[in-house]
Amino acid sequence: MIGDILDLVGAVLLLLGSLFCLAAAMGVVRFPDVLTRLHAATKPQVFGLTLILTGVALTLRTWPVAVLAAFTIGLQILTAPVSGHMLARTAYRTDQWDDQHAVMDELGDDLEAAGFTNITDEEGGSTAARHPLG
Repeated sequence: MIGDILDLVGAVLLLLGSLFCLAAAMGVVRFPDVLTRLHAATKPQVFGLTLILTGVALTLRTWPVAVLAAFTIGLQILTAPVSGHMLARTAYRTDQWDDQHAVMDELGDDLEAAGFTNITDEEGGSTAARHPLG
């Protein structure tokens, strides 16, 4: 009886997690710029993977699977935001983001206050941020 309920809950979590991962994949394909694509690639994907691994752990009900799922979820929660943040900063510094539609640009103010300047290409567009010392 309890096993059947856990199997049903596990199946529902697998289905919901798959839908979140599908939404993340569609967001990566359909969103217009790097920053919105990174949002789609990190937040719903990590939540979808969390739901999927929880569903697998509930369905299989063994300690090695539960520990491995918890370890994988922890690593995803720790690494996905950091990698997304670093990719976003790289996209910003190489001017590969949509600055016309941005509401505010706090990073630009911080970089300017720290002494970074933009290097411009021959068309006048910004291509990278350079520190004054090198």
